[in-house]
Formats: sequence, structure tokens, C-alpha cells
Amino acid sequence: MGEEEDASRRPIASRSSSWAIGLSAWLVRTGVTPNCISLFSILFAGIGAALILFTAHPIAMLCAAIAVQMRLVCNLLDGMVAIEGGKKTKSGPIYNEFPDRIADSLLIVAAGYACGFPWLGWLSALLAALTAYIRVFGGSVGLPQDFSGIMAKQRRMAVLTAGLLAQSIETLISASRWSLLIASIIIAAGSLVTCVTRTISLSRSLESL
Repeated sequence: MGEEEDASRRPIASRSSSWAIGLSAWLVRTGVTPNCISLFSILFAGIGAALILFTAHPIAMLCAAIAVQMRLVCNLLDGMVAIEGGKKTKSGPIYNEFPDRIADSLLIVAAGYACGFPWLGWLSALLAALTAYIRVFGGSVGLPQDFSGIMAKQRRMAVLTAGLLAQSIETLISASRWSLLIASIIIAAGSLVTCVTRTISLSRSLESL
């Protein structure tokens, strides 16, 4: 997730896992920068999006699901290398947010095209970006960034991963893309609800100041 300050750092349970701690410590020793790790999340998202768009093979869907998870691993490790590894830079906040928005859009828009509803993919990507905008806006007016909601980033990617795994099975028995369509609908609807709940929470917090 880039080089966050503690107040704007997304709570992630796997941050305290032994594999994440060990891998981030190894990355610190190699000299890899957090910003570089952030950019790798776009690379994995691009690979996943290409697999979703250009092939319907079951193995491709499995590989796309893996790419989604690798994108999340990058989002986890860049923050750990930056904060725990002491490698924060002044440009870190840019790499904290921009690669996430690009990676989200690549994967979600690709899913929309793959299931035959491009507009749904673009709508999902817009709403996903809006959830982040509301969160960052809250931080800009002095409030703690709000990572709550039924379709925050990890949940969006969990839904997409589940959709890809289901699609890999569906493809074995049918040429339909119902799994990706359902996943896209859930992401769009959940992101809309998250935008509403975060906005309401933000408004209430500002009024209570």
C-alpha cells in the first residue's frame, strides 16, 4: 500500500503473519524500494486483466485469480517495507494511492468486458475509486481515514478472486460468464453502499467536531 503514515494505514491482519514479516525483511535487505513494490502491483493487475480479457481457459482464470492475490501481496509488502523497514520517502503517499486505483480499474474493468457488460466494469471501477476518494478526503479534513464498508479493497478483490475461481469451473461446462457477471454486480453494488456509508460517517464526524 505504499508508504503510509500510521493514521492513514489500512488495518490488515496478515501484516503480523510470519511469512509477511519474513518476506518484507528480506525485501528490505535486497534494497528494493517500497515505491517499486507498489508499481509491481500494477504489473500483476495488468497480467490478471489480460488473462481475463483475452482467454476463457480454466487455467487462465486460475492464474488471473493468483494475479489478483499477488497484487494484494504487493499492497501489503510495500507498506511494511516503508514503515517497518524504515524506507519511507516524501513521494510515498503518491505511490500509496495511485497504483491502487490503476490496479483496481484494470482488473474490474476487464471483468466487465469479459462478462459482456463493459459499462458494468467501468461503473464498478468508478465506484471503487470513489470509495477511496471519500476515505482520503476524510483524511484531508483532519479525520482518521475510514477503511470501513462492505466493499473495501480487500473485499472487492476477494469477490473478484472468488468469481474467477468459479469462472474456471463454469468454463469447463459452459461458455457462459455468469460467475464474472455476478462478481461484477456484487462489486458495483457493494462499492455503492460503501460510498454511502462512508459519506454518512464522514458527515457525522465533521458535524461532531
